[in-house]
Amino acid sequence: MIENKAIGAVISQIILTLIVAVLALICLLPMWHVLMSSISDGFSLMSHTGLVLFPVGRPTIEGYSLIFRDAGVITGYTNTIIYVIGTVLLGFVLNVLGGYALSRKTKLKAFMIVFIMFPMLFGGGMIPTYMVVKSLNLVGTRFSIMLLEATMGMFIILGMRAFLSVPESTVEAARIDGAGHLQTMFRVMLPQCLGMFMVTVMMTFVAAWNSWLTAAIYVAGDRGKWPIQLWINQIIAENADIIKGANPNYDRFLIQFAVVAAATIPMLVAIPFLQKYIEAGVLTGAVKE
Repeated sequence: MIENKAIGAVISQIILTLIVAVLALICLLPMWHVLMSSISDGFSLMSHTGLVLFPVGRPTIEGYSLIFRDAGVITGYTNTIIYVIGTVLLGFVLNVLGGYALSRKTKLKAFMIVFIMFPMLFGGGMIPTYMVVKSLNLVGTRFSIMLLEATMGMFIILGMRAFLSVPESTVEAARIDGAGHLQTMFRVMLPQCLGMFMVTVMMTFVAAWNSWLTAAIYVAGDRGKWPIQLWINQIIAENADIIKGANPNYDRFLIQFAVVAAATIPMLVAIPFLQKYIEAGVLTGAVKE
């Protein structure tokens, strides 16, 4: 039996496809502009206006060559990788433990949910946070960045909802077989709701990779601990007056585009791999009682 789609369904599908295509184009154009600018001729690019859809002037990779000659860029990449790995791992553990604890029937469950959700509505602000970090002697350390960005109340609530989606009969069966809390959490429940936790991992990964404000506050005086985003800001600031010299090197104008592209491309490459695990987790948790 062949079923023909109604004309209204076809029209709505076309409209939705066009909307998604336009949104994708809007998201991709800025990155494409930066990428094409980074391989353009520096002198020609300085006089160019508007979007750069193709390399302006003679294509060159001199901008990338210049940034990777700078030891600060390598240091920034190394620090960013350290921060991202530490933040994601710590955040994952906190989200799993916190979500599991809130998903169980305990006397203080309601109080703890309110306790976690309250800062989502009423934050203390930058100065009180700095005072707390300073009182813990963490200012100037890498832990000040990883601890502050590891998780948030919303992620723990998502973890709770993920564990609540696991059939209670599965949990009871594990308990009957003698499984404790840790075995039940990691070996029985977590595999069934891993997709939701991978969403928090992806969001934490993106936030940690792009983070600069926390580092600018807590490790500003130690360039050896700067992430790549702070080095980008420093390099762009140093290039602001390149044309004022007697013999300006116009290729340095490319650095501000090359360094942004170099900092963004690794994240774009990593996200599809996380997407695979998200889909796998969703399929695993899709089995119903």
